Amino acid sequence: MTNNVQTKADSQMTVEQICDKYNGGRKLIDFVGKKKIYFGISAAIILLGIICNFIFGTTLDIQFSGGATLTFSYSGEIDQNELYNYIQDKTTDKISTSFSSDIMGDSGNNVTVQFSGNKAVATEIQQNLEQDLQKKYPDNSFVCLASNSVDASMGFNFLLKCLAAVAIASILMVLYVTFRFKKIGGLSAGVMALVALFHDVAMIYFLYVIFRMPIDSNFIAVVLMILGYSLNDTIVIYDRVREERKLLGRKADIATVFNLSCTKTIKRTIMTSVTTLSTILIVYIVAVFFNIASVQSFALPMMIGVISGCYSSICVAGPLWVMWQNHKKAKKASQKA
Repeated sequence: MTNNVQTKADSQMTVEQICDKYNGGRKLIDFVGKKKIYFGISAAIILLGIICNFIFGTTLDIQFSGGATLTFSYSGEIDQNELYNYIQDKTTDKISTSFSSDIMGDSGNNVTVQFSGNKAVATEIQQNLEQDLQKKYPDNSFVCLASNSVDASMGFNFLLKCLAAVAIASILMVLYVTFRFKKIGGLSAGVMALVALFHDVAMIYFLYVIFRMPIDSNFIAVVLMILGYSLNDTIVIYDRVREERKLLGRKADIATVFNLSCTKTIKRTIMTSVTTLSTILIVYIVAVFFNIASVQSFALPMMIGVISGCYSSICVAGPLWVMWQNHKKAKKASQKA
């Protein structure tokens, strides 16, 4: 009768022996050995994002930059580019437009016009614009539904508070990882988890830049959600690393321990990400079908964030943690010598 219970390795084992005893005879995926490829992919995407940022710049929604919005309802179909150009010609302020469909109410199609600046839209200008639209599009029944304005200083303060919330959340997450995983180098685990979080935030930010999407409250919401999602993936891997290190012993090669841990968790990580992606993709498709811009600007970055969170936990945070541990081990060896 054989004993299938995993026990701690008495001596340092070869990779083949580890595969036979702890991975059911299956080969390990060499995540650490391919770290240069993973780092190169991330660096290339970040470089592309930086170039696009210089070319296109960052667009802030009036929630952060200040300005005014007018929301009109209309019926039938309309050329969105033509409408944008027509309204832009009527004002000296820089404008942006977003279109949506009221699937729950009875207002039909809606267009929201955002005016940059620090002044509310005067009632006279609002009425004139409504009349001009009714004359230009007599068959589309334009009606002004709402008018709002945001002071620039208030918008900037709101942005600072949102960024502070992201910073505080990141710090608390790193502290949690540091204290929970002391046995595998808590500080190194926490710092590399933070690097992975910054990686994911950069991916989301560059998505907004490349697709010329204004930075708004949706951006902050996506960032906070992805921080939690990405950290959860990282914690699952760290937890497995801690368990495998107990079995293999502290003398076991760190890279092998990490490869074994990721090989065992990769299926679960991918299936979780695919399930999440499928749900968000359905939401995005519905938003595109009904032309709901606010939902699209939330769902699309969420999908990219989920992919990035899964990737960074395995291909960024893990290999960097292994490099830190190997550097620390080499430093101790040199000091003893």
